[in-house]
Amino acid sequence: MEFNWIKKVALGAVALVSLNSYSQDLIARQAPIDKKVKSVDSLALQKQIKAEQAEYPAYSLYPEWSNKSVSLAGQKLNIPESYKIDLTGFSMPTTNTRVTSPFGPRWRRMHNGIDIKVHIGDTIYAAFDGRIRIVSFERRGYGNYVVIRHDNGLETIYGHLSKHLVKENEYIQSGQPIGLGGNTGRSTGSHLHFETRFMGVAINPAFMFDFPNQDIVADYYTYRKTGGRSTSVSSGTMALAQNGTIRYHKVQKGDTLSKIAKQRGTTINKLCQLNRISKTTVLRVGQVLRCS
Repeated sequence: MEFNWIKKVALGAVALVSLNSYSQDLIARQAPIDKKVKSVDSLALQKQIKAEQAEYPAYSLYPEWSNKSVSLAGQKLNIPESYKIDLTGFSMPTTNTRVTSPFGPRWRRMHNGIDIKVHIGDTIYAAFDGRIRIVSFERRGYGNYVVIRHDNGLETIYGHLSKHLVKENEYIQSGQPIGLGGNTGRSTGSHLHFETRFMGVAINPAFMFDFPNQDIVADYYTYRKTGGRSTSVSSGTMALAQNGTIRYHKVQKGDTLSKIAKQRGTTINKLCQLNRISKTTVLRVGQVLRCS
């Protein structure tokens, strides 16, 4: 009898150990499944977020979506005191490099963008990912034009096109063709009128885009609302957004102060003064220098 009792206890212990081992095995096998499920959930969430962004780019800034007017007058916009705009993932709107008219006062009125020389039929590209807000024609203004609202908070405007290649409410990607260069509307020659706006406020595109060098000025632009004006902060360099006279240079491999000064038509002393550096300062690739 005693032997049978010991045998039962031993068998029970073995069963308990086996069950525990099986449970641990089950948990071990379940772990990668759980990880995969989490990964799938994460991808699904990312997809959902991307879909919502495509539907309403920069929704936290712009609570309304309208295809009616470039101006956002009448909309209840709460413009932040400061906002960092991501310029990475950009595409230049045109491969042409000659700026024919800068941002600022012109002919007793404000020129809210810059004009770049293009020929009729030249391809015009979207600067960033976004959604087409307006595709329209304005006889005494933009001519054929396109307005895009981007995920980074900017709206870009492309005027005087000869042809539209997109439709309203269409989601487009950076570098996608949106139109062809032209001479429509209030225009005295074929060119692209290009504007960058933040919540309706026109900002000098030269603070973000360097057309002669086909690059952005810096990876980020910080909009600041100060006394009714905006200021630009790009990689530690600040300048008032008043007119088109301020120029920047993004340091490339092999650049020296002497080379930059010659290229930008200024002096080494002026560069040092504007950027609070010395003649012996080591320049970093990607660093942004103010040149005027």
